[in-house]
Amino acid sequence: MAIMGETPATADILFQMGLDSASGRSGKADLVAAHMWFNLAAMKGNAEAARYRKEISGEMSSADIAEAQRSAREWLKLH
Repeated sequence: MAIMGETPATADILFQMGLDSASGRSGKADLVAAHMWFNLAAMKGNAEAARYRKEISGEMSSADIAEAQRSAREWLKLH
């Protein structure tokens, strides 16, 4: 199970990370990071995350989407 700090990285936590990244809650909006978090949340079963991922993909370049997917794979390797 993936851990973020002391908390297991549940689909809901990953989805919230995507929302935070997409909205720029902690600074500037980062769609690449948002896509990565939504992708990870969707892989853990969050259907809403899959919908958000698809929605923001329309605002991203192919290179940005590829970077987000690489980042998600890296995150999975580390966690």
